[in-house]
Amino acid sequence: MQKTGLVLSACARTWKSVRMASSGVARLNPLENKVALVTASTDGIGLAIAQRLAQDGARVVLSSRKQENVDRAVAALQGEGLSVTGTVCHVGKAEDRERLVATAVKLHGGVDILISNAAVNPVFGNIMDVTEEVWDKLWMGKEREESIKETMQIRRLGKPEDCAGIVSFLCSEDASYITGETVVVSGGTPSRL
Repeated sequence: MQKTGLVLSACARTWKSVRMASSGVARLNPLENKVALVTASTDGIGLAIAQRLAQDGARVVLSSRKQENVDRAVAALQGEGLSVTGTVCHVGKAEDRERLVATAVKLHGGVDILISNAAVNPVFGNIMDVTEEVWDKLWMGKEREESIKETMQIRRLGKPEDCAGIVSFLCSEDASYITGETVVVSGGTPSRL
């Protein structure tokens, strides 16, 4: 009986260490020494992604079309002690994209990760195209929200932070063997690509 208890105890300790490792508890700053560019990152999913990448150790350069949006987002994230800078960038303009990259190279010596809402020449290690639905226009009001949750059989609607964790994971070494995949963060809602 004592042997069985020892074996179960050892199994429990092993399982706990596996759970901790897979949850990131054992791996602090998985994106340390990485530089990330995140376009359209002063609100919504883009901001949540920029925040999470910085929390996970990356030095983040965020961008938006408007300087006041950049200033607001940079101040908020730097206020959390995160390594974040920003610049104005309209991703539809080649000169703005070039300036964004030049800013990252000047400040940090290069770019490791690009999170973009527009097609950009693939010259970096991790490139992701993140599509953000315009949730505020779709959900309009508590009654409509409740109807959608009931129809889709879900408890809550998605938040920008729901996408940030998977993006950080895909940028980390833990995902180094994943390539060319589409990951849908939909809370179980049927979707087609």
